[in-house]
Amino acid sequence: MRRLLLLAALVVLAGCATPFAASDDNSTAAGTPTPVTHDERPDPDSDRLGWENGLWHDDPVAVDPADGLNESERAQVINRAMARVEVVRNLEFDREVNVSVISRDEFDAGSAGGGGETGEALRRFDNAKFEALHLIGKETDSIAEQDDTRNRTIGGFYSPARGNIVIVSESDSPQFDGERTLAHELVHALQDQEFDLSRDRPTSRDAYNGRNGLVEGDAGAVEDAYLDRCGDTWSCLPRENTSTGAGGNASAAPFNLGVYILEFFPYSDGPGFVRALADGDDWSAVNDAFENPPSSAVEVIYPDRYGSFEPRDVQLRDRNSGGWERVRPESRPDHGVLGQSGLTAMFAYTLYDDYEPRGVVAPQEFLNLNANGTVDRSDPFDYALPAVDGWTGDRFHAYARGDERAYVWRLTWESSAEASEFAESYRRLVGHWGGEAVGDGVWRVADDSPFAGAVDVTVDGDTVTIVGAPSRSALGDVYRGAG
Repeated sequence: MRRLLLLAALVVLAGCATPFAASDDNSTAAGTPTPVTHDERPDPDSDRLGWENGLWHDDPVAVDPADGLNESERAQVINRAMARVEVVRNLEFDREVNVSVISRDEFDAGSAGGGGETGEALRRFDNAKFEALHLIGKETDSIAEQDDTRNRTIGGFYSPARGNIVIVSESDSPQFDGERTLAHELVHALQDQEFDLSRDRPTSRDAYNGRNGLVEGDAGAVEDAYLDRCGDTWSCLPRENTSTGAGGNASAAPFNLGVYILEFFPYSDGPGFVRALADGDDWSAVNDAFENPPSSAVEVIYPDRYGSFEPRDVQLRDRNSGGWERVRPESRPDHGVLGQSGLTAMFAYTLYDDYEPRGVVAPQEFLNLNANGTVDRSDPFDYALPAVDGWTGDRFHAYARGDERAYVWRLTWESSAEASEFAESYRRLVGHWGGEAVGDGVWRVADDSPFAGAVDVTVDGDTVTIVGAPSRSALGDVYRGAG
């Protein structure tokens, strides 16, 4: 799935003189695509790499995108884009890919219902998880908030279940906004044909971000190489001429930047991971990785640890009483593993929330800056914050008593020093959101905070245990000994 980088239209990044936007695709802003010298050649006798349905990868196409693309024009652009993805990725499409284009208004109307029906146990579990991460407050439904963030930032998607691509156009007429999103989603279609994206679905946030670091990283790396040829080797469609210059949709209400940072991880760090595997035009190591995808975001953040890192199976026994019951969602694991990318989002969000002006981390720790102080557009975020470096595993349990919710979260680290560093950062995080220390490792969070209640943070060697409850008196009932 391709996300539009809308941060430029919504927020000036901390520590930067100017915000960043999606990088240009080397085609003109509007009008006639950049001319490129082209030698005509006949169609091959059979399908081959770099040719699809009558078009070579470097063929010109007779289209006028100014008033939108009609059906025959879209077919030409899609077939040529498929040929181009083949050339870059060195893989052949086995079959055609259906691509449809809808307007932003159509997409918003169709997604108004969110992700469909969700069981009450899953909703309670998810609400508690995002409360522990300090990304979504007590009064906000976490699943609805994630759906809203996802829908506001989506530029297109590929559905493995349907085998089709949907591109979201910022104008009412069918447009591709250059070939960026189309190229990205075509890579997903190619991955599905070659490697079956529906198999072995991850069951935790950390495992999901690990696997998606490969899936989205592959698509992002191909997309970058594809666009690098635009204006030089290939003539490409122009970008849409929107009023924002950053993908449109600037009038939309701001979305949750913490959730955005959490979900943006595979797009930020994934391409670098894939480029570390690939050897020029030899993508065989990337192909092999689909048979053994990263098991954790750690392997994507640190590519040299791919294949050698295995998250610890953290043990956490229930010690609840006083009417508190463990929340166990149906048809999925009864615990969470949030991982290093989730921890980074948790701390980085404090740079952008409107509750407290000072962040828990420094902007230069999170943002990848160029020498001139601007954000690196190809890899804007650094998910290797000092406070989360050394993570080896975690386990999250959610609890409920009536309408109240609570959680216990245990995290393990490579050393006791790193465990203590994380615990201190988490305590600062609680303080950032209105917490006040009321005991040894115990914090009371102000009633007007989105995360009102009480938190207990303890360190035992290389292990940190966090307990969150509606009040200090409830901490010991959620987890015996806390508070």
